[in-house]
Formats: sequence, structure tokens, C-alpha cells
Amino acid sequence: MQSDRFEVPVTVRQGAAGNQLILKTTREASDFLLNSWPGKKSPKHRAALQACHDAQAGDKPVMAARRAFIAAAREADVLVSDKAPVA
Repeated sequence: MQSDRFEVPVTVRQGAAGNQLILKTTREASDFLLNSWPGKKSPKHRAALQACHDAQAGDKPVMAARRAFIAAAREADVLVSDKAPVA
């Protein structure tokens, strides 16, 4: 089975306090989409969830799942960063 790890992690805001969460894999992104997603489940949310599941099954590249997740997170206004952290 191929790795489901993102090349560059995605940072999102979680919960009412706005805590930052760093997502490193499609599994972590799926968990966030299923259990911590704020508000309505839009078509972009559904597409991101499907892309994450497809990547976990090896049917889609992990990068495609990451892009779909970023689009959904941006739409829901929870995206903090999709760039590599500065060391």
C-alpha cells in the first residue's frame, strides 16, 4: 500500500477556540472532514472526503486529495496554511 502522507502538511483551525491542527496524511484529513468540520457539508467538502478515501485506497494520488482538501478548507474558512513551515 502506498503512503497517504502529504508532501507538505496542511494547517487548519479547529473548534470555537480556533486551535491550529496540522494534518499530515489523508487519514488525518478524512478524520477532520468527518468529525471536526464546521458548518455545512458543501460539494467541495464531499469531493475532498471522496478524494481522501480514493487516495487511501490507492485509486488517486495523495496530491489530488491534498488539493481537494485545501479547496474545501479555504471555502469553509478554516485553512491556516498550505505551505511548508519555516525552520
